[in-house]
Amino acid sequence: MMADTVTALILAAGKGTRMHSNRPKVLQTLLGEPMLEYVYRALEPAFGERIFTVVGFGAEQVESAFPERASNFVLQKEQLGTGHALQEAWESVQKTGAGYCLVINGDTPLATTEAVERLAAQAGRADVAFMTITPQDPASFGRVVRDDSGRILAIVEAKDYDHATHGPVTGEVNAGVYLLRMDSVGQLLDGLRAENNSGEYYITDLVAMAVEQGMTVEGVTCGADVNLMGINSPRELIDAEKTLRRRIVDGLIDEGVMIHNPDTVIIGPRVTVEPGAELFGHVEIYGESVVRAGSVLNSYTWITDSSFAPGCVVRQFCHVEQAEVGPDCVVGPYARLRPGAVLRKGAKVGNFVEMKKAELGEGAKASHLTYLGDAVVGAGSNIGAGTITCNYDGKNKFITTIGEGAFIGSNTALVAPVTVGRDALVGAGSTITKDVPDEGTAIGRAKQLNLKRRMKKS
Repeated sequence: MMADTVTALILAAGKGTRMHSNRPKVLQTLLGEPMLEYVYRALEPAFGERIFTVVGFGAEQVESAFPERASNFVLQKEQLGTGHALQEAWESVQKTGAGYCLVINGDTPLATTEAVERLAAQAGRADVAFMTITPQDPASFGRVVRDDSGRILAIVEAKDYDHATHGPVTGEVNAGVYLLRMDSVGQLLDGLRAENNSGEYYITDLVAMAVEQGMTVEGVTCGADVNLMGINSPRELIDAEKTLRRRIVDGLIDEGVMIHNPDTVIIGPRVTVEPGAELFGHVEIYGESVVRAGSVLNSYTWITDSSFAPGCVVRQFCHVEQAEVGPDCVVGPYARLRPGAVLRKGAKVGNFVEMKKAELGEGAKASHLTYLGDAVVGAGSNIGAGTITCNYDGKNKFITTIGEGAFIGSNTALVAPVTVGRDALVGAGSTITKDVPDEGTAIGRAKQLNLKRRMKKS
């Protein structure tokens, strides 16, 4: 066994009754990501692929959210407490050959890599080590019991704490992150008992058991660092989300991103924003979005899984989802880019224009009140206001192709599948059902008929 090698184990089997949701607690989201995602992100730099997860309530949902990690999932069929979860996972952890196991709860999205590495550094120094904090409100967290010399004796759950037996409350509580020597703790697991007010097997009981066996027990104190405290209610989740949002925004500002009105900017943890980008308040960016240096994103815009090249400007009140905005493009205001929308260099999408699975070529324009769905628009083309690509016949979707330099007049309906050739002109108000040749002109509307107006007699 590799004595100083540490494997991580996340306890993520609980329902989270106080969240009042049918989703497992670890799938509740902060900044658009499940809280369990944040725990993985904190552990990965230190443990790589040596991370196991105990799942239980809603296990299928958790596996669906993290399919790439499912091979390291351990199922806790009955949720009988943290100690029972550890028992269920012990065999899997043992097979890694690691000397230690770091255990952390899956409801701690504010935990940092630095914190878990600090505890992991105790490998080789203790049989059982755990992190302690001294928050202003100890709430329902397990109380740390020490003797007069400061030696740790036990962790006692709040509902089981007896002042006569355990002494006065000191305010020091268990943060719920443990480092366990495999050889030592393996001897104790079968001795866990559910003899408490909750009728559950507590991982915290291992501390007193280790003390009784003469093992080395250490508490790694973290002061008032509430980042290690778990989330148990909607209010705690909201407070944690505020902390995460501020942490991300402040970090980007320090790296050189210009963020105006930063208190109203929301950026997810997987978003990349390069130094030199400029963001204005009340913008939200989620998913795998990438914002390159020199791009400008204005207020009241919602973005997910999209990319923005240098020199592009997204004006106010836009919705951008799974789209690609190229260099020097202009989007909006009030534009909607749906999945598959691509703007090539210098393209322009104006107010109340919607694109879906469509490409706007280099320098092409769709400035007003237009829908481009399942379409390819050539470079330099101009799409007049009110143009619609009629891409759906009720059963299937078809492509509209518009050549380079084409001019589409206002209020045109292009009934796909149809091709408008290079440098072609389509008259305003046309319904185009047949291909238009290169440099051709197409008008598809009824002949105007003027009749004498019949006036009502007074």
